[in-house]
Amino acid sequence: MKRMTTHRFGRRLVATGAIGAIAALTLAACSQGDPVTQETSDSGSVTEATDEMPADLVGAKIAIVQQAGQGDYFQQYLNGTRQQAEALGFELSVYDAQGDNATQATQLDQAISSDVDAIIVRHGFPDTLCPGVNDAIGKGIAVIAYDVNVSECADGVIQTQQSDEIMAQLVLDRMYQDIGDDVPVGYVNVEGIAPLDRRDAVWREYVADNAWDQLFKTGSFTSSSASDSAPMVAAAAQANPGIVAVYAPYDEFTKGTLTGLDQVSGTEDVLVYGADISNADIELMRADGSRWVATGATDPNAIGAAVLRTLALSMAGELNEELVEFPPVLVTQEMLRDEDIQNMDGLRAAVPELNLSEVSSAAWIPVVSF
Repeated sequence: MKRMTTHRFGRRLVATGAIGAIAALTLAACSQGDPVTQETSDSGSVTEATDEMPADLVGAKIAIVQQAGQGDYFQQYLNGTRQQAEALGFELSVYDAQGDNATQATQLDQAISSDVDAIIVRHGFPDTLCPGVNDAIGKGIAVIAYDVNVSECADGVIQTQQSDEIMAQLVLDRMYQDIGDDVPVGYVNVEGIAPLDRRDAVWREYVADNAWDQLFKTGSFTSSSASDSAPMVAAAAQANPGIVAVYAPYDEFTKGTLTGLDQVSGTEDVLVYGADISNADIELMRADGSRWVATGATDPNAIGAAVLRTLALSMAGELNEELVEFPPVLVTQEMLRDEDIQNMDGLRAAVPELNLSEVSSAAWIPVVSF
């Protein structure tokens, strides 16, 4: 059944040929009034639209209100969002709460007050976001959420997310192949972040089913998760000698785990299993003596673009789903080394499933693919 969402868009049509060339892609203030920098250089290719865009979408104003923008994954996601917005001719404003939930709620209010047509809410906590999301929907602003579960407390939100259960299963299947049953393991994760909670549910099943002895759980989700988690991992590994593997299902946690274990003698053979992928992650996995065995991954650039396309379809009244999920793949250290994959471009060539160009597409949407 098609979801009926009240918004300010109709079905009048115009040609889209020159829209991308004349549209401005703007950047709003982050939490301290500074522009959000973009450190990734991934450049997508654009497949031009073959049909006309709904007239009321032309030059639409979109805000993305993100809980945190630091880290490889988030920077790539925003890169994909920016490039898809530019291709559509949308005006994009970015709000970055830098890991502060109260700030994200305030910035959501600011985005609503800025007269935008639609809002992407990316990560965060339902308790702090649902009042603003409901306010936005009540004012006719389309809302789409990525990796934050606000649909249960705000009717009219489109939910998007990675298939986190599959992502965890892919990695933990490999971890079981490597370490077997009844062994001591470590865990780096936090509670309250929707995708991490979904991965945690799978982890707990594998721990129980395989009689793994979880000796510690640690980690810190901040604007500097890798550096903040590293000393916590070091302390936990020092206090719990004998672990054979660590599961750290977010690449900033994985990087913090690698750094932390480097500080503890006797952990050289500890295997590390993670999530997400980036140029920096590939370099770490390929490095001589690297502990990072496998990661479950999507291409965040492709997801950022696909979420924006999903939002555009919803605004046009053409989306037939309330939940859109993006499938992950397993990336292993052997694959990267054996196929000499040195960066994301090489990985995309080797694993075409990472390309989400057919997700949330329409003849009137110019599709950015990576």
